[in-house]
Amino acid sequence: MSWRGVKMRQSFSDTFANLAVKTTLWGFRIAVIAIVVVGTILTIRSGQYSWEQWIDFFIFGIARGSIYALIALGYTMVYGILKMINFAHGEIFMSGAFSALFVAQAFSASGFLEKYPIPALLLVILFGMLVSTCIALLVERIAYRPLRNAPRLVPLISAIGASFFLQYTFRGFFGPGVYGYPSVSILQGEWSILGHGVLKMQAVVAVAAAIMMVILYLIVMRTKIGTAMRAVSENKEVAALMGIDVNGVIVLTFGVGAAMAGAAGVLYALMFHQANFFMGFVPGIKAFTSAVLGGIGNIPGAMLGGVILGIFESLGPALFLGGIGIPRPYQLQDAIAFTMLLMVLLFRPSGLLGEQLSTKKA
Repeated sequence: MSWRGVKMRQSFSDTFANLAVKTTLWGFRIAVIAIVVVGTILTIRSGQYSWEQWIDFFIFGIARGSIYALIALGYTMVYGILKMINFAHGEIFMSGAFSALFVAQAFSASGFLEKYPIPALLLVILFGMLVSTCIALLVERIAYRPLRNAPRLVPLISAIGASFFLQYTFRGFFGPGVYGYPSVSILQGEWSILGHGVLKMQAVVAVAAAIMMVILYLIVMRTKIGTAMRAVSENKEVAALMGIDVNGVIVLTFGVGAAMAGAAGVLYALMFHQANFFMGFVPGIKAFTSAVLGGIGNIPGAMLGGVILGIFESLGPALFLGGIGIPRPYQLQDAIAFTMLLMVLLFRPSGLLGEQLSTKKA
């Protein structure tokens, strides 16, 4: 066979392979969309859930998604600055919740938590943020900074190692058991909002997360520190020539992202009333999913991705799967979350808002 014949045969093989891949992807998209549409129609027609229950699902999704968004901010800020994924960030989240547990228990035992609940809760959250920040700065200094100029795969492996190190350090010190977070009477019960009962804990989590996200966004977009972060994200060498302390900005970025994760950890533990050494793994993966969903490196995208993911996780099992006869649809909520991520990446690989942290606006 001539050289030209071999090339034509290879070209035909490549074209056929590409066609098969595209056909498979489109088949997957159509199948997912069909399941969503048919399942939604059947669920709504069945009337097995009332409108009040759908509202409850939606509110719970916002509360959970707000926590994902707070954690995702750390992923997206570090990626925007260093172009690396900090896979130890879920354990930073865990360390804040776990360490604050002992402060919360001490406040509960002394009666301070019940007598002065708001100052006590603020102190618990601040302590969790402080511990998470300190651990994140240690991880940055020991595991990441020496590898800053190494190939991308090397810091990624180091991040995975740091994640396991933190997990099993906490397990070694505190054991594998699940610790109960103390209940706060001021957060029990419901508030009536627009005639619908909303659990106080869910409302507080959503509002607190929204306030922290707005503050962080204003810091990044409206302050000199934020301008320095965006400059380093755009070009480290040029930023250094302009007199910006690149190392200081990187450390600050790690610290701010870790503080958000620590606060999210305390809010998560207060909402679900438990903490253990492994509690950061799944929320960490979900937060990374949120960051990719919104556009990795994009701060508003991380916020949007977290909230959307939380809502889909809460509504999806009942709405998409309940109507097609799946007996325990909530066991598949993780599958729904990652299927949604895959669909976004297939239709819009850069995420909903694109992969960009810095802007040209000062």
